[in-house]
Amino acid sequence: MNSVTASVPVRDIVINDYRAAAVFEKHGIDFCCGGAKPLAAACQDAGADPATVLQELAAAGRASAPAADSPAPSFDSWDPGTLIDYIVATHHAYVRRAIATILPHTQKVAAKHGESHPEVVEIASVFEAVAQEMTHHMMKEEHILFPYIRGLAEQARAGRPAPPSPFGTVRNPIRMMEFEHESAGNAMRRIRALSGDYTPPADACTTFRATLEELREFELDLHQHVHLENNILHPKAIALEGQTVSAE
Repeated sequence: MNSVTASVPVRDIVINDYRAAAVFEKHGIDFCCGGAKPLAAACQDAGADPATVLQELAAAGRASAPAADSPAPSFDSWDPGTLIDYIVATHHAYVRRAIATILPHTQKVAAKHGESHPEVVEIASVFEAVAQEMTHHMMKEEHILFPYIRGLAEQARAGRPAPPSPFGTVRNPIRMMEFEHESAGNAMRRIRALSGDYTPPADACTTFRATLEELREFELDLHQHVHLENNILHPKAIALEGQTVSAE
């Protein structure tokens, strides 16, 4: 990542080398919903020093990748079908498992600690809304948007027109999915603020502490999940639609 400059959009930095995501997470830099911003502007928004971030990006690029020195996945080189399979198997599966665990935990913590720590009552309420939104969101992707993108890819390979759809251009459901991504991201930022960056109070019990760690992990996964869709899959789908329309 030595060629990265402060004028490069943060999403492009992560697309080119996914190890950059950890650096951005450390500094609170939004690389998914706000990924179109140049690094300098993103650093300003996060209160981070651009020079420090650039140094850390360069160091991350020189570091060996985890898992037996295998290179970081080049998601941008994957075809849409492979990327969709990965998103569903990795991120959608994680979200479903995590909701089943975190939702009762937040409710339990709110019931037991809400009087002394009223913020946990709001955390439980906000996460319940996130759980409902993400559950419906993933169903729409898996049953409507993702199958349509697969169809676009098949038609493009065959040089045929785009398949019929009830929503006109693929940009319409993409716009809605990205709106919902932003909504979920804002909700998790609210939870992070309420919890003091997921910091347990001195009197927190084991469940309280574990729940905050679960919420932290959920937000980190959401950032990766949204990045893959907003910054890689969705542009691929829009480009495919352009190819199939031009094939008519």
